[in-house]
Amino acid sequence: MKSSVQRLFAAALLAGSAFIPFNASADANAVASIKDWKVFTEAVGGDTICFAVTEARDKAPRDVTHGPVHFYVSAWKSGRSKGQPSLRVGYDLRGDMPPEVVVSGKRWRMYAAGEEAFLEDRFEKDVINALKRGSELRIEAVSDKNTRTAYHFSLSGSSAAIDRALESCK
Repeated sequence: MKSSVQRLFAAALLAGSAFIPFNASADANAVASIKDWKVFTEAVGGDTICFAVTEARDKAPRDVTHGPVHFYVSAWKSGRSKGQPSLRVGYDLRGDMPPEVVVSGKRWRMYAAGEEAFLEDRFEKDVINALKRGSELRIEAVSDKNTRTAYHFSLSGSSAAIDRALESCK
């Protein structure tokens, strides 16, 4: 089941709202750079959002335009979310063919909302634990133009970066 925060973000995406932490603005404050991950905080709508982020190191197929592709773990100081993994790509995802997160052979389905994908609340802690222990994250997705894509992200530094982001929003 989607959380109220995730439904809010999906609605905000569709409405073109600026209340989306995944588009770190010039107002985002860099907190740390830990190996292949970065940590930021940003004040948005009277709340503070803290997030660890990494960029895809490999994008397939190579002959299509992917745009920027990032994976996040976010938290809100207000407590609306204490750890929300998500994906953001540079194109619209197919809603009926959800992206899948793969870490250490385990798979979790996401749900798509425009250029972003989220996990159901019940899977968030499991995925965060896997991200902290694994060495590589793979995401398989399908664009709204039926292009199958795959992304690899390094998990080097993920544990410390995720902990730092979550701690920054306590």
